[in-house]
Amino acid sequence: MTPAFQLVVFVLIVTSFILLISVPVVFASPEGWSSKKNVVFSGAALWVGLLFLVAVLNSLIS
Repeated sequence: MTPAFQLVVFVLIVTSFILLISVPVVFASPEGWSSKKNVVFSGAALWVGLLFLVAVLNSLIS
């Protein structure tokens, strides 16, 4: 169970870094928000889902 937990935490960290870089770039680019809105919302939904998954796995391990 611990390797799965570590993998999910790693994916959460990588997703956080990707969103940290990509969201400001989307907002700064002309016509970026209107064309990339779905990608930003999908990334945010993935991040929230991973956050809840980490919480559930953490409660099972502890």
